[in-house]
Amino acid sequence: MPIGSGSTAPDFTLKDQNMQEVSLADFRGDRHVLLVFYPLAFSGRCGGELCGIRDGLGAFQNDEVQVLSVSVDSPLAHKVWAQREGFGFPLLSDFWPHGAVARAYGVFDEDRGTADRGTFVIDKGGVVRFSEVNPPGKARDPAAWRKALDEVAG
Repeated sequence: MPIGSGSTAPDFTLKDQNMQEVSLADFRGDRHVLLVFYPLAFSGRCGGELCGIRDGLGAFQNDEVQVLSVSVDSPLAHKVWAQREGFGFPLLSDFWPHGAVARAYGVFDEDRGTADRGTFVIDKGGVVRFSEVNPPGKARDPAAWRKALDEVAG
């Protein structure tokens, strides 16, 4: 079951597409976080969602908010995908232990071995303020994220 609003967000440290470690705790007290889990890099629906974030990045990432995206792909796959698509936000690898962060957030699909489309808005204090999980094949609505970010960022 996915963690819900009002829960403390599980901390994590993962490598991004540049092999740099990124921790959720890095943003505590400084920025809200839009945490976006997706099944796999290079897939059509995931690419469309992340390209939507890229194309509207100012609405999702700014001085008050940081976008962090997470999948079970390796950092090397993320590097190629980020370069190809021009993603200006971290693509974090939940590769090993396989899906550990997705499991902590309750969005890991054990049968497929990938994350579901989970989206979380985490405030500066580390509390989940918005939680949404869509099953495979069902796209997300970024307007709901913008609304949640507006409410958190005030």
